[in-house]
Order: sequence, then structure tokens, then C-alpha cells
Amino acid sequence: MHCEASTHTLRGAALAGSRGVNLAADIGGGAGQASVILLHGGGQTRHSWGKAASDLAGAGYHVISLDLRGHGDSDWAPDADYTLEAFVGDLRAVIDTLDQPPVIIGASLGGATALVAVGEAEASLARALVLVDVVPRMSSGGVEQIRAFMQGNLGGFATVQEAADAVARYLPNRPRPSSSDGLLKNLREGPDGRLYWHWDPAFQVGDRRIDASLMTARMEAAARRVRVPTLLVRGKQSDVVSHEGASQLLALMPHAASVDVEGAGHMVAGDRNDIFNSAILAFLADLE
Repeated sequence: MHCEASTHTLRGAALAGSRGVNLAADIGGGAGQASVILLHGGGQTRHSWGKAASDLAGAGYHVISLDLRGHGDSDWAPDADYTLEAFVGDLRAVIDTLDQPPVIIGASLGGATALVAVGEAEASLARALVLVDVVPRMSSGGVEQIRAFMQGNLGGFATVQEAADAVARYLPNRPRPSSSDGLLKNLREGPDGRLYWHWDPAFQVGDRRIDASLMTARMEAAARRVRVPTLLVRGKQSDVVSHEGASQLLALMPHAASVDVEGAGHMVAGDRNDIFNSAILAFLADLE
């Protein structure tokens, strides 16, 4: 039985991924408690979860919020390997350090990674699975918009204001924050003094990146094999996961539940963090 969520201080840590890549993480809660792993979306960092990590730790869970390889404070892959297999390998390496299978909560790329890792595992890899606005058959228009945004700013920004303007154009319906402190966590300063998104450009333009044409079939096959409790959390205004895409996933996973978050797009946790956290905590409570 877990207590009601409260703010909990997290500590930074470095964890071993696969093939020598070190992963940055925020960790909270006691090591003897039920574990929850948070995996952010492509181009984001562990800070994209808002208060989710601290709320989960405050509710009595052992929380591991990771920066994916090539993102945030994690290592850039020395061989520029950002294939789905590489992300899955990192997740498996972290899970191998735990005493019990965790609950895995993954958004977008993080969710695809979790789904494939769990569905393709020979042994039980997870206690439960939460997919945040990600399904095998995603809307091509929404995916292309994300890709265009990421590839359109590879030259960086002269100021934080320029970066904030780019985000505002990309997310016109999200209220503009009064402070740029949160945005700074997603930027890094380059040798030229310009500000760049906090991820390795090879993730988007390198030769070893995710093959979208193969990922759909792989995710569908994995979904058919998942037997653990699963929740799909969809932003009701998402342009990436349509109602039809969500229905197709649920047909592949008849045991799965789903919830639509009103007022949220693809960035569900960032758009409606309190509602998102409540839905996650309710799902976890039902696992007890």
C-alpha cells in the first residue's frame, strides 16, 4: 500500500547502459521498494517528466528516471549507434541491476523501447508497462512534424529566447512559461558559444538511427507477446497517436487499459502533469 504522492528529492546517479555507454539518472525512494523506470521521448531529457519522478518517489516507489543514450547528461554513443536495438540494450542493462522486475513508463521513443524490450524478452522483464502517447501505427503527419522540428534547429540558437521562440512555434497551444529555467535543462552550450538541444545530432542524422519503416512491425509483434498489465496514456489532442492507432494497439493487447488525457497533446506529461501523475498513480495502486 503506497501513500499519497508528495514531493520527494531525487539524487543524480550514473548507471551502466550497454556497450560501455553510461546513462545519467535521477533516482528517488528506497532501493527495497517496488521499482519504476521512466524513459523520456526522443529529443527530450529526464526533466521532461515534470513532477512525475518526485511524486512517484514520494508515493513510496523506487524511481529511476533515465536520460536515454545521446540525450541530456548521458554519454553520446561512441559508435553513433542510436538504433532501437541500442536503446533496448540500455534498458535491459539497467533492469539487470534490479532485484525484481520494474514497472516501465515510456513516452514516445521511450515507450517504443519499453514495448519492444518487454515483448521480445524470453523471461519476465517488467511487472507492468505504461505507454505514453505511443503505438505501433502512429500518425505520419505528427511524426513528420516532430522530425522537422528536431532537424530544423541543428544549427543551434544564439540565445535562450531564440530557442523559446522555436518551441512556441512548434507548440502554439501550450502556454509559454514565464521562466526559461526549464528550457535550459534541454540545452547545451557548444564550443562556438551557441546553444544546442541536449542530444547528439547523430541521433537524427547519423547512419545508425531508428528505421521507422521496420519499427511498426517490430512493435506490433512485441505487443502481441506482452502479458503484463499495460496502460496506454494518450493525449486527447495528440497529432501522433490517433483514436484509430490507439484502438489498433488495444486490439493487439486485449488485456490493456487506456486513458485519454484532456487538454494534452503528444507531450502528455508536460501538457497536463497533474492529471498524468494521477492516472499513473491510480494504475500503480491497482497493481497492489
